[in-house]
Amino acid sequence: MADYHIAASRSLVDRPLRILKHDDLFVVFDKGGDIPGEAGGPEGLYFRDTRFLSRMRLHVGDGAPLLLGSVVLDDNSALIVDLTNADLHDAEGRRWLPRDSVFVSRMTFLSGRRLYERLTIRRFEPLPAKLPIELRFGFDFADLFEVRGERRPQRGSIRFEATSREKLTVHYRGLDGLDRRTALRFDPAPAELTQTRARWELDFSETDSRHIDIVIACGTAEEPPANPPNAGSALRSVRRGSRRRVRSLTGIRSSNDLFNEVLSRAAADLDMLLTDTEYGLYPYAGVPWYSTVFGRDGILTALQLLWIAPDIARGVLQALALTQATEIDPAADSQPGKIIHEMRGGEMALLGEVPFRRYYGTIDATPLFVMLAGAYLRRTGDVETIRGIWPHVEAALHWIDRFGDLDGDGFVEYRRMSDRGLANQGWKDSSDSVFHADGRLAEGPVALCEVQGYVYAAKREAAQMARALNLPLRGDQLDRQAEELRTQFDTRFWIEEIGCYALALDGSKEPCRVRSSNAGHALYTGIALPERAAPLARLLTGQDFFSGWGIRTIARGEARYNPMSYHNGSVWPHDNALIALGLARYGHKAEAARVMQALLDAAVYDEFRRLPELFCGFPRRRKRGPTAYPVACAPQAWAAASPFALLAAVTGIDVDHQQCRLILRNPVLPPAVDEVDLPPIRVGNSSLAVRLTRNGADVTTTVTERTGPAELAIFK
Repeated sequence: MADYHIAASRSLVDRPLRILKHDDLFVVFDKGGDIPGEAGGPEGLYFRDTRFLSRMRLHVGDGAPLLLGSVVLDDNSALIVDLTNADLHDAEGRRWLPRDSVFVSRMTFLSGRRLYERLTIRRFEPLPAKLPIELRFGFDFADLFEVRGERRPQRGSIRFEATSREKLTVHYRGLDGLDRRTALRFDPAPAELTQTRARWELDFSETDSRHIDIVIACGTAEEPPANPPNAGSALRSVRRGSRRRVRSLTGIRSSNDLFNEVLSRAAADLDMLLTDTEYGLYPYAGVPWYSTVFGRDGILTALQLLWIAPDIARGVLQALALTQATEIDPAADSQPGKIIHEMRGGEMALLGEVPFRRYYGTIDATPLFVMLAGAYLRRTGDVETIRGIWPHVEAALHWIDRFGDLDGDGFVEYRRMSDRGLANQGWKDSSDSVFHADGRLAEGPVALCEVQGYVYAAKREAAQMARALNLPLRGDQLDRQAEELRTQFDTRFWIEEIGCYALALDGSKEPCRVRSSNAGHALYTGIALPERAAPLARLLTGQDFFSGWGIRTIARGEARYNPMSYHNGSVWPHDNALIALGLARYGHKAEAARVMQALLDAAVYDEFRRLPELFCGFPRRRKRGPTAYPVACAPQAWAAASPFALLAAVTGIDVDHQQCRLILRNPVLPPAVDEVDLPPIRVGNSSLAVRLTRNGADVTTTVTERTGPAELAIFK
């Protein structure tokens, strides 16, 4: 069974990683700023799903330096590592330099397709001899799927080209015919340069400090690297660009400094993951494993940010419209109108060794695309963007009705088109994530609970878009279809004895009577009948689901429950944020605030105040943080977007363009937050900034800034 899981020969928890990303280039270091080159580790410099540098280790005086400190700047623009020398001994074992005599600072950042590193070496004691500084490097040009654990019977060939003492170029001729290359440039030129190391002998007899600049460029022979810009100007350009892209996300301030740090890191992570692709700006899913276009991840990230950063949604819609499937291709799980799941540019994808060059094996991205389009229209009133993508919306709706409903029962279900595709095609896509109460895996075609909600919401949103485009009859038709689905969904999916919607229906239409967080998405989309909301709210925030750090993906006590699993008992921030939005939708604000408080508490335990892709679902224990998941991505786009969605859930923020109003529905704040200042929120050509202040159980609101005629409306 093809599941393309991530092999875990080493936990990412045991050695904290340092990550930088700029567009299609990203690098994973250890805490000391090294790329260790050890088997099973994700560290390396990557470009378009290939590891262009697999080893880079700094030695000071022929020994590993001692770590003093290591930090990624708050805006994720650079890594700063402070080091000192260990005790250094000569060949006879005599100490010739005591430790702490030399201070070494590493400043590293990415720009374009280049890694820049400046080493600053400063002596604080007289040095009896020249100080050796050495960089040891390696190049495996491994495909990202190889790094993740896939085995390949054959690989391409590597050759080295040293044109001068300050430059080394390494070429990899892949089986796909591409000549990928890594070009290293050093200033000053090292005393010795080989295929595996650069060595300097630094003289401090007339100076207290020296600098070494390294530039590493990635690319192909078809895209030769140009002369690198000055490091200072490159860094300034990177930081200016980031401030422009996430300005709206950085304007929220609260009375809780830790919450402010969580929001600040989330905004910086989102900026880092936003990537200038050939289709426009798109939030890549996560580093290190998912640094590429994912349809579902991009859509759910955009939906969570829609209230504060609608431009991200417009970019996602346009990119996914341009990559929408137009033909049937079983190898790619492709059918006309389907929205892409994943795009890869590495050697294995280009050769078809993995099916992800353009892969459409997702059951939910297509209705989610329509959902996002309608939500974007409601948020912005931007009819022209919707008019431009309306043919793609109609193609997606056609796919839902023709290809999505495999057996004509009114539900959208999946079954992969080839044995190389993903076995499970919802967001919980592990091979064991869809099962019956006795633990049996569900046989397809599988109709997932949350997917029916996405289809319901998609048709409701499409009906409103149709009316905005003067297509009232189409709108009425879509509304009827949505209402029919809602009724049928409740009849077939609601399981009274477990007080929950079934996880799924299998190919025999037998319900998977499993309590899962998927049911919370029925609240998020509005497909749940009103009378189901209170039982679901109690269940999802009860002890079997709620770990104290958030809502588990599977309730404790279910057959395949495992708090250390990827999808069967873990806690995912984005899943929790969507459920919180659903709880708030049905008026369960206290429960939404409880979820928000739990995730805020979890983020505080992270070194960077960051919510990871997921963490384990063990119960909360006093004086201890959540248990980390061993191979979780951090940063991850939809996790980074979660704090903003949680804030939207508890404040009930919405925009009414027709009446030029900013709406807050029964706003509440979690116990740790007494006051929140929201930045100016656009309402047509107007904007409003609002302050929310908690007074016991009540929240008062104040307009702090207004442009144009927009008004604030509060609904209790």
